[in-house]
Amino acid sequence: MNARSQSRSAARLAAVQALYQQDMEGTPTAKLIHEFHEHRLGATIEDVQYAEAEVLFFDDIVAGVLARKEEIDEKIAGKLAEGWSLDRLDKPMRALLRAGTYELLARADVPRATVIDEYLDVADAFYDKKEKGFVNGLLDAIAAEVRA
Repeated sequence: MNARSQSRSAARLAAVQALYQQDMEGTPTAKLIHEFHEHRLGATIEDVQYAEAEVLFFDDIVAGVLARKEEIDEKIAGKLAEGWSLDRLDKPMRALLRAGTYELLARADVPRATVIDEYLDVADAFYDKKEKGFVNGLLDAIAAEVRA
């Protein structure tokens, strides 16, 4: 994996963490992004060195998701099985799906397969195989609709 790919992967993981934090605490976008710039991106926390993240890419995902949350949530909700709602998903899953959906909608410069693969890797950090299958199916269905 080249340095740019690694820094984008780190930015995606950090963006999901930031979106999760925002969902938990309601932190305003500018403050949230600033906190991550100052304390998380490329930092060492509890002896773990976080990879240097592509800051502008991180900023775009976080700000983009929060600016387009209603549209993104509608896309996700439209692909959930009958009887399921976004509220039934846990907060990390919502953050992950929102970030992936945003990239599929707004980042035509990133290939569809790359977006899906990257968020499957993020899902690996939080979930088991079953949930990864869910992420794959949902993002693939959204990609088929928005990247047709």
